[in-house]
Amino acid sequence: MTVEKRIATEVRAEGRKLVGYAATFGQETRILDFHETIAPGAFAASLRSNPDVLALVDHDAGKVLARSKNGSLTLSEDAHGLKFQIDLPETSLGRDILAMATRGDLGGMSFGFTVPEGGDEWRGDKRTLRNVVLHEISVVQSFPAYGGTSVQARSRQQRTEADRRIALLELEGIR
Repeated sequence: MTVEKRIATEVRAEGRKLVGYAATFGQETRILDFHETIAPGAFAASLRSNPDVLALVDHDAGKVLARSKNGSLTLSEDAHGLKFQIDLPETSLGRDILAMATRGDLGGMSFGFTVPEGGDEWRGDKRTLRNVVLHEISVVQSFPAYGGTSVQARSRQQRTEADRRIALLELEGIR
């Protein structure tokens, strides 16, 4: 299973907290050679079943800002999208991110996810995400990395079972 990443742009500082949206519903985005939309409710099952979603900087598992299992990251869906609140740590990384957010220097938010069997719907070159497994959200300092690495690859091709197992093992390595 391929871990995919997407960017959203709304993030703001409120005291020592970052708040905003890591994803927005119903907005079509061009991804490589197709268009993608996130349907309302796409994160609902994952939010109920995944007790530990991470908040990272630039999708870097070595730069953890918060996590849902200890309450320093709060996630919820509303009519607009995937809403978040990060209680920033009293660390140099937390202070740097807070300073950048206060100045308006952050590039936005992104999220890392996988799509379970039947979680998306294709109509020509249009993909609608109806059910995703959320692994992390990320504060993006500049621009999202849409490079061709395996963890960022986006493809309509189905992965073999071995590829899925390898990808899941790699993902579990960040926890």
